[in-house]
Amino acid sequence: MKRLAAIDVGLKRIGTAISLDGKIVIPQTPIIRKNRNQAAEEISLFLKNWDIDILIVGLPKNGNSQVEMEKRIKHFVNLIDFNKTIVFIDEYGTSIEAKEVTKG
Repeated sequence: MKRLAAIDVGLKRIGTAISLDGKIVIPQTPIIRKNRNQAAEEISLFLKNWDIDILIVGLPKNGNSQVEMEKRIKHFVNLIDFNKTIVFIDEYGTSIEAKEVTKG
C-alpha cells in the first residue's frame, strides 16, 4: 500500500495530513511558515519521516487570485526535497464543503 501525504500551502501555515492505508486520513500538526526555505525543509523532513510515496498538493482553482497562488504553490513545491510522485488537485470550495459536512 502506498503511503500518502497531503499539504495545503498557505502564506502563514501549511496544513498536513497523512494516509498510511489509502482509506483513513489523519490530520497532522500544521507547519508554521517563517519563510519558504524553512517550510520546505520541514515538509521534506515530514515526508521522509513518514516514508511517503505520494504527495498530494491542493491548488485553489477558480479563486480570485488563482494564477498567482498556483504559481507560488508550484514554486514552493519545487523547493521540497521529494523525488517521488506529486499530484496537484483542485481544492477550491473544500473549506465551504467541510463546514457544511460538520454542521450537523
